[in-house]
Amino acid sequence: MAEEAWTIGKLLKWTEEYFTKAGIDTPRLDGEVLLCHVLNKERIHLYVHFDQPLTKAELAQFKDCIRQRVQHKPVAYIVGHKEFMGLDFNVTEDTLIPRPDTEILVEAVISRLQTGRENTGIIADIGTGTGAICLSLLNYLTTLRAVTVDVSEKAIAVARENAERLGLSERVEFFQGDLLEPIRGRKFTAIVSNPPYIPEGDIAGLDVDVKEYEPINALSAGTDGLDFYRRLVAEAADLLTEDGFLAMEVGIGQANPVKALGESHGWGQCEIIKDLAGIDRVVVLWKQK
Repeated sequence: MAEEAWTIGKLLKWTEEYFTKAGIDTPRLDGEVLLCHVLNKERIHLYVHFDQPLTKAELAQFKDCIRQRVQHKPVAYIVGHKEFMGLDFNVTEDTLIPRPDTEILVEAVISRLQTGRENTGIIADIGTGTGAICLSLLNYLTTLRAVTVDVSEKAIAVARENAERLGLSERVEFFQGDLLEPIRGRKFTAIVSNPPYIPEGDIAGLDVDVKEYEPINALSAGTDGLDFYRRLVAEAADLLTEDGFLAMEVGIGQANPVKALGESHGWGQCEIIKDLAGIDRVVVLWKQK
């Protein structure tokens, strides 16, 4: 590759073919994102500069990106960031990569906090990872405050960085610990969580990109995937205000079992919200008045 004058257009075509042969699901998109990362340009730049040649240094960096991607390292980990809710978040292999499905959770919380409230109060984000959920909420609800909890000190460090980059540090507190333990005794308008929910037996069947690179302790949750929901549903009501709610992302087929958990623990109204594919994706449990 380095012996030829590789232009943007030629390189993208070669990379798409190479990624396709390597079994990469989105070969063209991945090549474009990686090349934008190397050139420090927006994707539109690629399309209006097809004939631009890469320097030797740029080509060497891009080849390294290709090498990592064909080993199924996720693009977000290679470039170090991921877009979510229109915002850019730093990611590392200590955090899950924010996913579009989780935007359904964020949008559901925004709409419920806005309804009939002058002040959106304070929320707790349990298992914060990159901070994508709570920081997106803070960005779009300017009177909201938040606390975040994660068991991983390294994940909290990433979330802190993201809060600083987005100018939201003054409205969020960070706690390291197990689920609700670090914040007991406080009251929240809402508790929000995208907990681990993949059954242990399903981990082996996950895409290589996920099971070989993303933190397994942020994915797996017991034999049926419901371990964290059991704890959250059993304990969260004591930390909510009288009109508060618990909103959780769930995996495929888990919405009704989580709803049943809510009923068994005396929660009030339960809402189940579908994602864009029509899959039950979010469960909202309201505190019983």
